[in-house]
Amino acid sequence: MTGSRRAPAVLAAGSVVSGLLAYVLFALFTRGLGAEAAAPVSVLWTQWTFAAAALTFPLQHWITRSIVAGQEGAVRSAAARVAGLVVAVALALGVVAWLLRDRLFHRDDAWFPVLVVLVTLATAAVGVVRGGLAGRGRFVAVACSLVAENALRCVLVAVLLLAGIHHPEVHGLALVAGGLVAVWPSAWRLSEGGGSDGGALTFLGGAATGQVVAQAVLTGGPVLLALLGGSPAEVTAMFAALALFRAPYMVVLGTLPQLTERVTTYVVAGAVDRLRSLARGLAVVTVVAVPLAGAFGAVLGPWLLRLVFGSTVDVTSAVAAVLAAGSTLAVANVVLMVAALAGDRPLRVAFAWAAAVGVGAIALVLLAGSSAVTRTSVTFLAAEVAATVALAVVAWGSLRLGRAQRA
Repeated sequence: MTGSRRAPAVLAAGSVVSGLLAYVLFALFTRGLGAEAAAPVSVLWTQWTFAAAALTFPLQHWITRSIVAGQEGAVRSAAARVAGLVVAVALALGVVAWLLRDRLFHRDDAWFPVLVVLVTLATAAVGVVRGGLAGRGRFVAVACSLVAENALRCVLVAVLLLAGIHHPEVHGLALVAGGLVAVWPSAWRLSEGGGSDGGALTFLGGAATGQVVAQAVLTGGPVLLALLGGSPAEVTAMFAALALFRAPYMVVLGTLPQLTERVTTYVVAGAVDRLRSLARGLAVVTVVAVPLAGAFGAVLGPWLLRLVFGSTVDVTSAVAAVLAAGSTLAVANVVLMVAALAGDRPLRVAFAWAAAVGVGAIALVLLAGSSAVTRTSVTFLAAEVAATVALAVVAWGSLRLGRAQRA
C-alpha cells in the first residue's frame, strides 16, 4: 500500500492498541491500589476524557485544517491567545476541583486539584502535536503518539506498583505524564505566512462545544439512568453495554487526523466529485451498518456482555439493539462533524448537537411511563438520530460552501 492508503490502517491500529492499553492502565489502577484508593484517580481519569474532548480534538482539527488550507501562519498568529485561553480553562477547572475536593477526591490536600490543571494542559499540548503532525501528513507519527501516550502511563504505573508505591497522587502524576508525548519539537514549528488569526477562538469554541456534547450523549447514559432511578445493577449494565458497543467509535477516533486532512484538502481544492463520493459512501455505510448493528445487539449483545463483563451484567435484547444502533450512528456523526468543521462551520456544529439534545429531552418526556432503562436507551438513540440529520445538513452546506469559494 502507498503511504496515503496505509494511513487509515495505521491510525486505526494505533487507536486499537491505545484503547487496549487504556483498559490495561485502568486495571492496573484498580487492582494495584484497590477500589477505594483508586477512586480519586478514577475521577481524574474522567476529567481527562472530557478535557481531551474539549481541547485535544478541537486543537488537533484546527491546526490540521489550517496547515492543509495553507493558513499555517494563522495558527502562529493565534497561538498566544489560544494558549492564554487554555491556561485560563485549566486554572478554572483547578479552582473548581479545589472547592469540591472533598466530594470529588475525598481528601483535603491540593494534590488532585493541581493534577486537574496539569492533565488539562497536557491534553491541549497533545492536541497541538497531533494537529501539527497530521497537517504535514505524518500519520505514522500520529499513530505512534496514540500508542506512546498510554504505553508510557502503563509502564510508569507498573514500575510504581513493583516498587511498592501506592500513593494515589503519584499514580495521578503517571496519568499526567502521558502528555510527555507532546515533546515533539518538529510538530511545534510553524511557518510565518499564510493568513491571519481571525476566528480561531470561535472555531475552537464551536468545535469544543460540539465534541463535549457528543461525548456526553455517547457516554452519559449511566448517569441519566441513575438520575431516573435505575438500580445499581442496571446502571452498571448500561455502562458495560455502551463501553462494548462504542468500540468501533473509539477506532474511528484514531483515524480522524487523516480524515481531517483529506476532507480539508478536497474542500480547499473544490474537489466536488470526491466530496460527493465520500458523502455517498458514508450514507450507504450508515444505512447498512445501523440495522446490522441493531440486529447484532439483539442477537449476540446480551450473551457477549455476560461473557466479557460477567454473569451479573444483564440487558434485554431490545435494549442491546437500541444501544448498538445508537453507538453505530455515533460513528457516522463524528465523521459528519469532521466534514462540517473542514468547511469552517463550528458554530453550526454546536447548534446541531444542541438540537439533538433537545430531541433527546423530548423523547425522555414522551416516554415518562416507561421503565428507566427504556427511557435512557431510547433517549440516547433519539439524540443520535437527530444529530445525524442535523450534522448531515451542516456538513452538506459546508461542502457546498467550499465549492462556491472555489468557483
